[in-house]
Amino acid sequence: YNNNSAKMKLKEDLNPMLLLLFHLMVWIYTVITFLPSYLLSWVSRPDGSFYGSEEERAKRAKARSVLGQPEGPYRAVSSMKKLVTSLHPGVDTLDKMFEYAAMRFPHRDCLGTREVISEEDERQSNGKVFKKVFLGEYRWLSYKDTLTAATHLGSGLAALGQRPKTNIAIFCETRAEWIIAAQACFTYNFPLVTIYSTLGGPAIAHGLNETQVTHIITSRELLETRLKAILTDVPRLQHIIVVDNTPTVWPSYPRGISIHNMAAVQKLGASEKQKPISSRERKAPLPSDIAVIMYTSGSTGIPKGVMISHSNIIAGITGMAERIPNLCEEDTYIGYLPLAHVLELSAELVCVSHGCRIGYSSPQTLADQSTKIKKGSKGDTSVLQPTLMAAVPEIMDRIYKNVMTKVEEMNCVQRTLFILAYNYKLEQLAKGYSTPLCDRLVFRKVRSLLGGRTRVLLSGGAPLSAATQRFMNVCFCCPVGQGYGLTETCGAGTISELWDYSTGRVGGPLVCCEIKLKDWVEGGYRSTDKPHPRGEILIGGPNVTMGYYKKDAKNQEDFFVDENGQRWFCTGDIGEFQEDGCLKIIDRKKDLVKLQAGEYVSLGKVEAMLKNCPLIDNICAYANSDETYVIGFVVPNQKQLLALVDQYGIRGSWEELCNSKAVEELVLRVITEAALTAQLERFEIPRKIRLSPEPWTPETGLVTDAFKLKRKELKTHYQDDIERMYGGK
Repeated sequence: YNNNSAKMKLKEDLNPMLLLLFHLMVWIYTVITFLPSYLLSWVSRPDGSFYGSEEERAKRAKARSVLGQPEGPYRAVSSMKKLVTSLHPGVDTLDKMFEYAAMRFPHRDCLGTREVISEEDERQSNGKVFKKVFLGEYRWLSYKDTLTAATHLGSGLAALGQRPKTNIAIFCETRAEWIIAAQACFTYNFPLVTIYSTLGGPAIAHGLNETQVTHIITSRELLETRLKAILTDVPRLQHIIVVDNTPTVWPSYPRGISIHNMAAVQKLGASEKQKPISSRERKAPLPSDIAVIMYTSGSTGIPKGVMISHSNIIAGITGMAERIPNLCEEDTYIGYLPLAHVLELSAELVCVSHGCRIGYSSPQTLADQSTKIKKGSKGDTSVLQPTLMAAVPEIMDRIYKNVMTKVEEMNCVQRTLFILAYNYKLEQLAKGYSTPLCDRLVFRKVRSLLGGRTRVLLSGGAPLSAATQRFMNVCFCCPVGQGYGLTETCGAGTISELWDYSTGRVGGPLVCCEIKLKDWVEGGYRSTDKPHPRGEILIGGPNVTMGYYKKDAKNQEDFFVDENGQRWFCTGDIGEFQEDGCLKIIDRKKDLVKLQAGEYVSLGKVEAMLKNCPLIDNICAYANSDETYVIGFVVPNQKQLLALVDQYGIRGSWEELCNSKAVEELVLRVITEAALTAQLERFEIPRKIRLSPEPWTPETGLVTDAFKLKRKELKTHYQDDIERMYGGK
């Protein structure tokens, strides 16, 4: 850690007088508050969980190998005897889970949506038009009302001909109606097919046809922008349920398709429920029944549907909930990531199972500065003030870069104070102390970006860079739990303990699963490696899903059942277990390419190292086995690149700069230096690059919804450049 912290520190080239003054203030404050805070820490932490310095906490074992073998299986210390499968005895399906919550917290807020007061189009100086919204307060549905809404919707869907154990699709943005619809399907045992709202037409049609759905739940916007265009490619579709309260008459749709408003289906369901007991009596799901068929965003090829049973989800959320300290009905969660992604769905179900309230948002309305928020009005975090939040690294990197840009723009005294406070707090965190004075005086403003009350940030979906993780710990005054899981394991795998401030690790196994390492000889990873055992990560337990929908060959390749009847999934990721039982992800099988001369290059490792370079917003490394070197496509950071070319007096528009040979050379020099500092091998360093003037977003189809690179699409997109960089043209 120590050599790390030196690197992580912000540069101190400061006025010695100011330095002296600051240290004097801190010293006086520490002396005055030492005794009270020392006594308080004894009172408030009887479980000893936060005790001791970072080093002492790091030594405490989080997991152990059950049989004492280096390859494992490793289990959390608290579940060595038996893996945990459910939160409450007997609550073994998702309909029971929601009923249990509604019984315990009937009148508490459950789902919240902000009122839209007005919308307007704002013309930018470059002629582009942006939609801006002015939003009011959150309007809440209680647990009891949410349960009623879901039951009525399920009954109405049954009246429209939807049958138990017959698939139904949801294709909708993250909003309260999504969870109501999902809960309706869980209650009536309709397996729910989830599809990303950013997938392209052919991929959406593929998912709907493969699962043979006749009913789909969607929003007006997605119906008109994405679904309408492919209706003719999905001949089985008969009923479209639109969650918005907009028009009830829908002209110009193909014959044989009925469009209903969700409210009308709920009304139908409510009247059905008044009738005498009919053949439509609901058949409750079994724990082994499929709850969700979740189509992965597919970083490779066609998206695959993962079959997730009720018991899989219950086990997964049980494991996650155990890692969030003091989770209770007083918590508020902000939901804005795609609910079609296992991270967001699991996080929201964890909240529902504990009676928390969930306020909905979107990446465009999250903060006061977000793109859709009208200047002078408040973003969702300011109004909701969430205590819990999930974030993908991409979003945290963005916050980190924004705050750092603001720090650079401060005057000398402010900047000095910020840097001093930052470095002082880093030292204190390492010793296991808190810094109330710095938090109040210096970091309050940064903290207020997320509403000011965040107590836990959960990160998943992709690796979080060390710099960003440290920054979040320090400036947002709240721990960041980094997790690792896959759709195939219901999002559950590991989550780091919140007071584990070490970076680059994803924590120990959750209480619902165990992890083994399998030797991968051609990659050079074995469980006998020193100092730590390494290998492909295999996850086993009740959270391991039922496999891919209609893909038997792939299931035999990736899933297996052991002699005790437990299911396992082979992740394709390479990890190493450290002394304290924490896992570190170090490589990925699919990203390994063998160069002409026989050296193996891990593209993922190269990207992770180079992403720490401030000049790079995103990077995709590429290597062809017939060639002797690696090349790269780079999305440069606009501010940093403009500053760099300015030093060399290069002028031009953003497009011209990115297409310029001279600028490519300059950036390559910076990247090579960063790579050598990060101790990459010579053959791993990209020898030629192509700069992309456009950022890669899920809309461009070059990255998934969790912002993972889609290598195949990137390769096609940059085909001409690949030929140029390898052909020496």
